[in-house]
Amino acid sequence: MNQQSLPATTKPWYRRPQAVACPDQFGTLLADSVATLRRAATHSPCALASSLSAEDMVLFHLIQRERLPIGTFALDTGRLPQATLELWSTVESHYGASIERIVPTGTRLAALKAAQDGSAIYESKAARELCCTVRKTEPLRAALAGKRAWVTGLRRAQSAGRAHVPHQEHDAGFGLEKFNPLADWTDEALWYFIDLENIPVSPLYDRGYASIGCDPCTRPIRFDEHPRAGRWWWPSAAPSTRPSPPCRPARSSRCSLA
Repeated sequence: MNQQSLPATTKPWYRRPQAVACPDQFGTLLADSVATLRRAATHSPCALASSLSAEDMVLFHLIQRERLPIGTFALDTGRLPQATLELWSTVESHYGASIERIVPTGTRLAALKAAQDGSAIYESKAARELCCTVRKTEPLRAALAGKRAWVTGLRRAQSAGRAHVPHQEHDAGFGLEKFNPLADWTDEALWYFIDLENIPVSPLYDRGYASIGCDPCTRPIRFDEHPRAGRWWWPSAAPSTRPSPPCRPARSSRCSLA
């Protein structure tokens, strides 16, 4: 996202937490999360659906550390940030374990491209939803087909809509068990463990990004914005602050934190 399309402000950019001390009861929190992962592993076949977010890197780290029989896949939507693609390669090399690459169906993707160009997502909600359906929802459903359970990095602290996320629930939409081992982790606990264990994460977290999705639909945020304010933000933005399609940012714009 190029900085000229963002609201003019002198407010500092978001910076991810730097935990200097072990959060209260962190040992119990970690043990509970590992126990949830072990329980998920008993519902074989089980898979971690990773977006290569900080949360998913913690889960992947724990799965590898505990040698749990839980596979991992990630959706390559065709519009991921370059930093995410580079992290994918780094993580596989670091752990000596692969993350299955799930891509959209070729015919559906071709139909999407024929129906709308790259800037259409900024012009109507229907176009954005269609893009998400083809690039994310349909591939996710295909990846979960035949699974008995899946693992996600959902946390209650992420948004009001996730305030009651349980550690385990039945996912009626997909017809399988869903496990959220980090449900009660705070931001401080998450980043404390990442720093403690030297877990590789996206460099975008140090460039103003709090939540990272597809490149055209993600922007850096200011320190006082909600962590998910940088995702699909333009429907509520004033016309002068909406992105200029197709909004393919230069790398230098990501690194400029005034």
